[in-house]
Amino acid sequence: MNCKIASLYICVKDMERAVRFYEEFFGQPVTEKDAVYSVFDIDGFRFGLFAYQKMNEYHTFGSNCLPSVGVPDVHVLKAKLEGKEICFPLTQIKDNWVAEFVDSEGNHIEITAPVG
Repeated sequence: MNCKIASLYICVKDMERAVRFYEEFFGQPVTEKDAVYSVFDIDGFRFGLFAYQKMNEYHTFGSNCLPSVGVPDVHVLKAKLEGKEICFPLTQIKDNWVAEFVDSEGNHIEITAPVG
């Protein structure tokens, strides 16, 4: 089986708030915006925001699925964490710096950078 993961989505309660949060975090505008589903194209990877309540779906927020965002170095990583609720502190794990924060919708997001 030859597979490629090309996208993921996270559930959001407030699309406008979530779009603003991720536009600031990714440093780029949303690629496709809709009241139910919006998408950021991150170097060919589709990062989606899904307004689950508009489709009458149930969702539990938290750490059941952890999107991981890589940045070039620990300085960028620290800058991206500023002002965010940290749920896993900056820690060196093998050859990477790793931290987790809570986004505007309650999702846990991992951010990593190489050591050195």
